[in-house]
Amino acid sequence: MPNSSQYTNLNTIKFLMYNVHQTEELLETNRYAAYDKPSIDLLLDSVKTFCDKSLHPFIKEMDEKPSSFANGAITIHPQFESILKESGEMGLVAAMFEEKDGGLQLPNIVFHTLYFMMEAANNHVTGYLGLTAGAANLIVSFGSDFLKETYAQKMMSLEWTGTMCLTEPQAGSSLSDVKTTASLQEDGIYKINGQKIFISSGDHQFAENIIHLVLARTEGAPSGTKGVSLFVVPKKIVAADGSLGKQQVIVAGEFEKLGQRGYCTSHLVFEDSVGHMIGDENHGLIYMFQMMNEARIATGRMGTGIASAAYYASLQYAKERPQGRKLTSSGKKDLDEDQTLIINHPDVKRMLLFQKAIVEGSLSLVMQAAHYVDLEHISEGEEKERYNLLLELLTPIAKTYPSEKGLEAVSTGLQVLGGYGFCMDFILQQYYRDIRIISIYEGTTGIQSLDLLGRKVGLKNGKVLEWLAEEIQSTIKEASAHDSLQFNIRVLGESLNSIQQVLGALMPHAQNGDFERYLADATIFMDLFGTVVMGWQWLKIGVSAQKALDTNDSTYATDFYESKLHTLQFFYKYEMSRCKGLSKTIMNELALTIDMKLSYLD
Repeated sequence: MPNSSQYTNLNTIKFLMYNVHQTEELLETNRYAAYDKPSIDLLLDSVKTFCDKSLHPFIKEMDEKPSSFANGAITIHPQFESILKESGEMGLVAAMFEEKDGGLQLPNIVFHTLYFMMEAANNHVTGYLGLTAGAANLIVSFGSDFLKETYAQKMMSLEWTGTMCLTEPQAGSSLSDVKTTASLQEDGIYKINGQKIFISSGDHQFAENIIHLVLARTEGAPSGTKGVSLFVVPKKIVAADGSLGKQQVIVAGEFEKLGQRGYCTSHLVFEDSVGHMIGDENHGLIYMFQMMNEARIATGRMGTGIASAAYYASLQYAKERPQGRKLTSSGKKDLDEDQTLIINHPDVKRMLLFQKAIVEGSLSLVMQAAHYVDLEHISEGEEKERYNLLLELLTPIAKTYPSEKGLEAVSTGLQVLGGYGFCMDFILQQYYRDIRIISIYEGTTGIQSLDLLGRKVGLKNGKVLEWLAEEIQSTIKEASAHDSLQFNIRVLGESLNSIQQVLGALMPHAQNGDFERYLADATIFMDLFGTVVMGWQWLKIGVSAQKALDTNDSTYATDFYESKLHTLQFFYKYEMSRCKGLSKTIMNELALTIDMKLSYLD
């Protein structure tokens, strides 16, 4: 059993959803009219119960008894049979789909919140669900009626699960180097040949069929990413009457991993495997970007979930572990006093507050991205485009910040436990191993940073960046009504301006064609940008908490609201203060990673 029974806080989840991100306003629109606050609360409570009963008690066991490969098949923990069955019955995949496609048309912000809860409970689980949802959504969005009817419905019910097959031995993030081939046959199907590696949920025993979405090249296709098409390739051939035929995808092995050992990662081989093209030829990467962007937000969400579980595990330990004594007014310890709990030590409180700030701020960021999806759905024209592009800009940040800072938060939690944090008896070491992959999944931090600085800040000639600044300024305007938030307003405004100053210093390099120099410190820029965005989220949280206190809102206890304001101030003191240093680093003209000999590294 895990050492902590708590892995998240339902009150904080609801506060962020309803107070900070105004989810109830979404429920008043026609698109989401089937739902109201009581029905959403019931769903949240039901999933929390599901997590408590079926997910969280098995997280340590899934690590100790990981997925395994033998005789051409991968076996995963037996609890997954129940998990997949219950998830299908609860509609946890169908939730994200529109009613016309057989889905539940749940608000995206609620969908992501449910998955965050499951990831906090057991981060080995949701990949099986999330990849199935993403693959089915791609089929629904771009596939033919035949593909929708044959595959999508069974995936929504989790009778069949799904994957995304991009990576090859010679092509990781460089998808222009994909070599898997697709040969058109006389009957209109394709024969797929090639290998895919690091395929999450690529094989297991608890689905009748597994539907692989495979990037491949047709004969005579252009080089690079412009010549990549997308195919549905089922593990077992589906006959015209819906029955399943022979297995046609070879499972060549399972990767033994540092963490997330219950979440299988396979090596797949395609040898004349039957495939069906999705959409138009040579448009595969364009289509796949839908799933990739969904997966990037989901990955940031998963990092947030793991960091949440680690926070509550270290908090519980700090409340129970006696060690040392408080200092007296003389500066010395009174050895006649009983030992104090470590939660009373200022440095331990600092570490716990850091964890809390990262977890709750990151969850708010994920909700912000999901909220833009919902606003895009209910908007039209220029407003619809605005929310779509704001989401584009935030996606690399929503993936990267919770991944990198979540890892730091979990490491801090391990530090709270001291030597016990390094021992297998306590679960912090597992969370540390589990979260390490998150900054690598779905595009590394380096890739996301290049995307942010190289593409996203320049969307519509910088107009989207202006829109984000307007969103932040709107929060600043709300905060200006509260005396308690004046310091935060000033710091956030200064930090926002620092982004413009940094871009002003970098742009001449791009204008002169020196793109390598322009992008050399992209990861540092990501750190700066992500910290500013997180400062915005914490100010939004602070505004909502202060409003609740001012109006004597009794939904939650006074301490609850005050804790949000206290954590806001902590984040600004310890994290927002980093922005000045990051800005100076980026604007420093020394190009130390470019103007050097490789021999310097020897």
